[in-house]
Amino acid sequence: MKTQKIIGALLLSLSACIWGGMFVVVKLVVGLVPPIELVWLRYLIAVLVLTLISLLLHERWPINWRDLKLILLIGLIGNTLSIVSQETGTWLSNAQTGAVITSATPTFMLLFAAWLLKERLTKVRVLSISLATAGVIMIVGIHLTGKHVLLGVVALIIAALTWALMSVLIKRLSGTYSALQTTILSGSVAIICLTPAIILRRSVITQINFMNPTIILCLLYLGVISTALAFVMWNHGLRLVNASSSGLYFLLQPLVGTLLGWLLLHEAITWGFLFGAGLIILSVWLSIRFDIG
Repeated sequence: MKTQKIIGALLLSLSACIWGGMFVVVKLVVGLVPPIELVWLRYLIAVLVLTLISLLLHERWPINWRDLKLILLIGLIGNTLSIVSQETGTWLSNAQTGAVITSATPTFMLLFAAWLLKERLTKVRVLSISLATAGVIMIVGIHLTGKHVLLGVVALIIAALTWALMSVLIKRLSGTYSALQTTILSGSVAIICLTPAIILRRSVITQINFMNPTIILCLLYLGVISTALAFVMWNHGLRLVNASSSGLYFLLQPLVGTLLGWLLLHEAITWGFLFGAGLIILSVWLSIRFDIG
């Protein structure tokens, strides 16, 4: 059991690190591919790749209506509403505000896990999440700027709430469907939900230069790595770790994103980043050392 939880912690950490890199990739490509089209394309690529893998593995697809209803909710709440809210909130405010507000996700996961899964609110869990949240704030600061900052903040709070709820709902799945199948189904829900907007804005997608190497590489990273691979690892990791603790690993995103921004985009590293990174690493260590058994 302890080995399983360590594997779960590793999978969640790797997913968060991949998503941290995603912020840099999105920054490179969002000027070439608008946000809604970008989200739709990354899910389309991910679902196609994962479906091919599922076929090669000869996975069985039994019918479990209870789990299918939950996966429908997961796709609506997490893969669609949360991601679109996060993109919208970041656009209306800024990336720093987005990172700070979405760092509330683990706190919401802690509360949802206590309510829906009856998990205990232990002192270690509360302390770990408090330290990690403080670390995120130290890394990115609080800069409430943007065209419509209040609407942006509301959208980001919705993103944090819905991601937390999605992650807890995944724990309620019976195990009929693998993490691979769950990701295919929930991603398909997102594609279906976003397709009407793509059709209405079809002139936008026809103007995208799909022969541009930057667009090709960024879409491959976003579709194959940060959506297909990272979502499968996240969905599987959630099954191995307590829901109230798993949100902690989500906060590795701004740490990795800031580091990659420094390495690839030549963005500045501050003392706040170093202290904040220390707090996040300490919080993860506390969770693994005292709360993983």
